[in-house]
This record gives sequence, C-alpha cells and structure tokens, in this order.
Amino acid sequence: MAPLPSCPGFRACGGCKYDDLAYDRQLAEKQKRLEKLLGSFCAVSKICGMDDPLHYRHKVHQVLTRSADGSISGGYYAAGSHKVVTVPSCRLDDEECQAVIRTVCRLAKEFGLPVYNEVRKTGLLRHVMVRKSRAEGEMMVILVAASPEMHGKNKFVQQLTAAHPKVTSVILNVNDRRTSMVLGAKNITLFGPGYLTDTLCGLSFKLSPASFFQVNPVMTEPLYETAVDFAALTGTETVIDAYCGTGTIGLIAAGHAGQVIGAELSADAVRDARENARMNHIKNARFVRADAGRFMTELAARSEHADAVFLDPPRSGCTPEFIRALLALSPERIVYVSCGPESLARDLGMLTKGGYAVKAIRPFELFPFTEHVECVVLLSKGNMSTKHIRVEFDLENLDTSGLQTGATYDELQAWVQANYGFHVTHLNIAQVKRKHGLDMRENYNLPKSEESRQPNCSEEKEKVIEEALKHFQML
Repeated sequence: MAPLPSCPGFRACGGCKYDDLAYDRQLAEKQKRLEKLLGSFCAVSKICGMDDPLHYRHKVHQVLTRSADGSISGGYYAAGSHKVVTVPSCRLDDEECQAVIRTVCRLAKEFGLPVYNEVRKTGLLRHVMVRKSRAEGEMMVILVAASPEMHGKNKFVQQLTAAHPKVTSVILNVNDRRTSMVLGAKNITLFGPGYLTDTLCGLSFKLSPASFFQVNPVMTEPLYETAVDFAALTGTETVIDAYCGTGTIGLIAAGHAGQVIGAELSADAVRDARENARMNHIKNARFVRADAGRFMTELAARSEHADAVFLDPPRSGCTPEFIRALLALSPERIVYVSCGPESLARDLGMLTKGGYAVKAIRPFELFPFTEHVECVVLLSKGNMSTKHIRVEFDLENLDTSGLQTGATYDELQAWVQANYGFHVTHLNIAQVKRKHGLDMRENYNLPKSEESRQPNCSEEKEKVIEEALKHFQML
C-alpha cells in the first residue's frame, strides 16, 4: 500500500491516535493491545483489516464555526474540549460527504444564516451531519439549528441539491437545548422522504436522522456475518437481540432462527426496527421498547428460555445489572459485539465467573487511524456441543466417484481471510460449492428449507471462494 497521507490537524484535533504510522503497524498495535487485554480468556484471532483504510466513515458530523473574516466552515471538536478545529480534508470521512458540508457552509454565508455561538447562546446553525448509503451513494443532510425558523430554506435546499444531486433528503433538526447532545428531538423534513435506505447482508434498512448504523459499511457486513455464524443457529432457536437499535443484527439473524426478540429503550429505534422488519418481509422478529436487562430479568422470572443472545452495547459496555440479568436468563450461547476492549475485558470477567467459557474472539478494523476496534466474541455454557444431523447411507450402493476431499469450511474461510482480507460465511461457501456441484457433506448450520430465503453470495465473494476451492484442488 502507498504511504498514507499525514493530517495537518492531527495534533490539534485529536480524533486520530495514529498519524503517519504505516497501516500494517496500526493493525499490529491493535492486535497487541487486544491480546494483552483479552488473551487470558481465549486466543485472539488475527484482526481483519481494510484494503483501503481512507475515507471509510459514511456518517460525517461537523460543527459549524465562523472565522474573523466572516467565512463559515465545518470542523471537529478537539479532544476533551469544545474548541473547533478545522482541517482541509479529513482522512476518515467520506469525501463526497465532506464536499456537501463545504457547500452547506458556502450557502450559509451567502444566505446570511448566523452560526450558533455556544458562549452567548445566539445564532442559528449549530452542526451539519451527512449520512451516505453504500448501496446507491445517496445522501441525507441533517442541518442542526437552534430554531425552526430558517430564512430562505426552500432556495437553500434547491441550491444544495442542484450542487449535489445524490442528496435525496434534507432535514432541519431543531436543538434549542443548552446541551452537548448534537441532535434535538424535532425533525422537519425540507426535502425528500426524510430518511435514507441502505442495504446490509442482503437486507434493506431505513435510517432516520438518529438511527444507529455502523459508520464503516465495508467492514460492517463481515462483522455481522461473523456474529450470526458464531451463534450457530439451525432455524429453531429463540434469539434475543439486546441493545437492538434499529434491528440490524436481529433481522440478519432472523432467517437462521425460529424467532428473534429485540429489546431497545429508544422509541424511535424500535419504530425503525419494526419498519425494517416489515420492509424485508420478516415475520419471525418482534421488537419491544424496554430496558434489555429488565426485559431479560422478567423472562427469567417467568422461566422462559433463550437459546442465544446477541448484545452490542455502547463503548462503556454492560452494566452489572445487565450482566446479572443475562446470567439469570442463562442462554446456551452469547455473542458479544464490542467496540470497547477495556469494557469487554471487564464484562468477560463477570460472564466467565458466572459459568460461561469464551470460545472465540475475532477482531475487525472498523476505525483506521483511531485506537478503537470492534470484536465479536462467542461465549457458551461450559463446553458447547455441536449439533449434527444423523444420515443413514446404503454403503453398498453409494456412488462415491464425485466425493471431494480438500479443505473444510473453516479452512476455506481462513484462506480467504488471509489472502483477500475479508470474511465469507459458511453459507457463502456452501452456495458456491453447490453451484459447482461439489460435495455438500459438511454441516454449515442452516437448514435447507431456510437457505432459499437467504441472499445469494455476491459476485466478489463468489470469485474469491472459487480461488480458495482451486487452491485446495477442489475445483
């Protein structure tokens, strides 16, 4: 890979931990840190890195500021402060999103829209947020203002969308509170449907301004595919998606499970999750507005059972109350998706004391240049048993001429990861093997009746799986 560009605002901004450190060194630093924090629980797999670590953020938020000459620009809060730092171009943020924000700044000056002053509590425009769909490249612009009264808003929107035709929604978010929270509670749609639609793992997701959706779409898909793979679902299980947000993990898992129940405290997120289930014609997932810990405590008190629990908490991790509720519910498997290694280590300590064993830790690089890293962790009660399907063969009349040897699913998966740097699931491999008429003896944990409901393997993944099959002389 070519040398990565340095950032002139590196020291002042503080958003990045690594400046000119080579990308492979960044990954090595994260791997070392993870092994130190988590290695006592289980061997930590090699971190799954990015082919191109630049401009990966598809959700870009900048604070508006006015300089002495009257110009308006977007910037970032310096670490630990509300001092705004402006940089010509951020290495993390999507370039088209940054271009939209520059146009917003230019138009704000031309229209005479005052920038909010945090000290005097005067002015109008506070922040700009742009979300971009990976699927179609469409963008949603959220203008955060201290008041719903925005002079010339119709012409402003006309000029903004003329300059950037991929902007399909413009929302005025009203935040009149004296708070550090970026978004307020009220949204006024100025243009378009007022939401963005993106795809993930073959499903469509409706994103409103406050919806949680991973900012790095390239790495989110292998992250969530791994989480569902770890759960080893066979199509009959009851699954709980704790901290479910807009339902991403739960809805992806629904095609592999008997039923999915998502628990989330945010009413807006629950509404989006239910809409996402309807949009994808998923009938075996339901979402409840509830504190996930209390919800699981109530289930355990009623002697109800869950086979698997997914949890993707905030960076601070789980509360002790949540851990107690999880232990009381006592699912066979826990799949923990974490963006905070320190809080993850703390929570794994409590879960292992509660009778669970850590079976796998797989890290993913979702945040190049920063110290942050995502991990998917599988825990099970004691020794996790593997479910098998018993099949009777008539050995005398069995035609064995077409049987393949070669590699296992795990070996094929590992080869693709090592040589191409991204993750493929057992289902992806099975689809390609079936396409080429190869032996399907190995169980990949998805009933055939459910397989027809799953999206086909992408062309890119199909090609690398074929290369893996050739490498192991299976094609």
